[in-house]
Amino acid sequence: MKDLDSSVSASARGFLAGRSVHRVGYGAMQLAERGNRPPVGTDEAVALLRRAVELGVDHIDTAEFYGDGVANEFIRTALHPYSDDLVLVSKVGAQRLPDGTLVPAQKPSELRAGVEANLRRLAVERVAVVNLRRVDGGPGIVATGDQIVDLDSQLAELISLRDEGKIGGIGLSNVDLGQLRHAMPAGIVCVQNVYNLLDRTHEVLLAECREHDVAFVPFFPLGSGFPGARRVTEDPAVVETADRMGTSPAQVGLAWLLAHAREILLIPGTADVAHLELNIATGDLVLDDAALRRLDSVSA
Repeated sequence: MKDLDSSVSASARGFLAGRSVHRVGYGAMQLAERGNRPPVGTDEAVALLRRAVELGVDHIDTAEFYGDGVANEFIRTALHPYSDDLVLVSKVGAQRLPDGTLVPAQKPSELRAGVEANLRRLAVERVAVVNLRRVDGGPGIVATGDQIVDLDSQLAELISLRDEGKIGGIGLSNVDLGQLRHAMPAGIVCVQNVYNLLDRTHEVLLAECREHDVAFVPFFPLGSGFPGARRVTEDPAVVETADRMGTSPAQVGLAWLLAHAREILLIPGTADVAHLELNIATGDLVLDDAALRRLDSVSA
């Protein structure tokens, strides 16, 4: 199913919590979560964030638990006071221990503490959207013991925070179709789930978002870095399409997502300005009919 005709540029704007945003935003995780790579310095991070805004990015996704506040600190240093056009989105449901370990933080009181920490670090009175990261299963951390919390209790706390004006909209991350449908009466504005050309497990969830005008923001849009996961940029159809069109496999993989459904908004992350510019340029990349047929036929 196509929500965008192939002749329409993927740079068309989308909607998030009632706000018009460019469909290619920026995810800040890589500014703080570097694995074995060297950490990003403040000057480097500030320059990249300011360049992103110069290029038209008006949707930045972050979390206080990204580097235990590092990503949010970079954002505040680079962009505060924020433009009225900038939509800041954060998430709660996890936290960093003093030793750097990421653990679930699913209790309602922990969700509230997470929102308050985001507000302080970002120096704002309200976050436009806060996504609840459920950890019922992978990828990543999984809830056990008293961290197995019912969704209704979590939603009640987030609704209270929204009523208090600390949250603009409530989103969900890493949920299934049943959970989304159960939560919809709370006024869900965004879903973040694993989704890409090679992993369309949540196609039915994307369809549900389409039906209710809910933004769908895929994470791992080019495939997961977890062992054994398939990489979109290595798929033969993607590589062949990129070669034919004179662009990169990463741009082809991202452009396919934009062409696949109007509800999809992208937040590709990078700590490299050159990669940032390529990612944002994807918004103007139009996949022709031959490319779309070839990519749609790939076995997900």
